[in-house]
Amino acid sequence: MTTNKQTIIQFRRKREGKTNYKKRLKLLMAKKPRLCVRISLKTISAQIIEYAPDGDKVIGSVNSSSLTKLGIKSTGNTPSAYLTGLMVGKLAKEKGVNEMILDIGFRKPVKGSKVYAVLKGALDAGIEIPHSDDIIPSEDRLNGKNIKGLSDTISKIKTQILGK
Repeated sequence: MTTNKQTIIQFRRKREGKTNYKKRLKLLMAKKPRLCVRISLKTISAQIIEYAPDGDKVIGSVNSSSLTKLGIKSTGNTPSAYLTGLMVGKLAKEKGVNEMILDIGFRKPVKGSKVYAVLKGALDAGIEIPHSDDIIPSEDRLNGKNIKGLSDTISKIKTQILGK
């Protein structure tokens, strides 16, 4: 005679590998909107997401592909990530959000990565986000000094985004 143990079925999004509920609970306990940063090979996406009991609400969203209208050809590098952070920070200010927490999803936190370039852009736009100063990329990488002919374009677009 065999006895079977009851199997416990996990949440669907956990089974699919889309949500880490332990990490999500820690982020939600801050009771602040989240700056959700997702990076693909070609684009960088940043969203301002606020918790609601019936489902999270997206307050605003910015994609680095919108930088092509401003004159940037490559949208997957570190300066593009910085400008995307500036744009999402400005959008957050317009929507009345002054402080957020960073949500990088399943991405491993690597010092000086594009995720933290988005963070630096949002910080420069005037948003308060808890962070450590040593994880942010250097100013040379943020301004595109390591990419030929890009640093002048970055400074022009930066002033254009901030409206100064």
